[in-house]
Amino acid sequence: MGNSRVLATSAAFVLALLITLPASSAEHVMTGHVSILPSELKWSDAPSVAPGAQIVVIEGDLKTAAPFTFRLKLPANSSIGVHTHPVVERVTVMSGTFYLGIGDKIDPAKARSYTPGGITIMPVGMPMFVFTKEETIVQIHGTGPWGINFLKPAD
Repeated sequence: MGNSRVLATSAAFVLALLITLPASSAEHVMTGHVSILPSELKWSDAPSVAPGAQIVVIEGDLKTAAPFTFRLKLPANSSIGVHTHPVVERVTVMSGTFYLGIGDKIDPAKARSYTPGGITIMPVGMPMFVFTKEETIVQIHGTGPWGINFLKPAD
């Protein structure tokens, strides 16, 4: 009899806690199924990322505080100068090799190479640089607003 009273009290406490917790402002409710084949992707130029770079937004609006997914296509021999992002950035390599270095100075010897299926996740504000030797496509997802802030404006 005592155990059932403890269980009832615990269940009531958990229910009360769940009811009073505020919903996350970043919570996203899907309104429908997203289904896209690679041939249906519509790439756009992304010169602010790197010369010749292209982007396709798959989900979300990069300017809002909501989940997003996009792909970035970097041509062979591209480089993205030292930069940071205002949100956690999750990168999955789709094709090619993605070279990522951490730090506020470009040093190719300190970059790690990520091949298709490779994943890297960077926290907010981490300085990094990127380069490619072949055309490379990465998929990036997170919760916006996404942005890129170069440490040196010339980059």
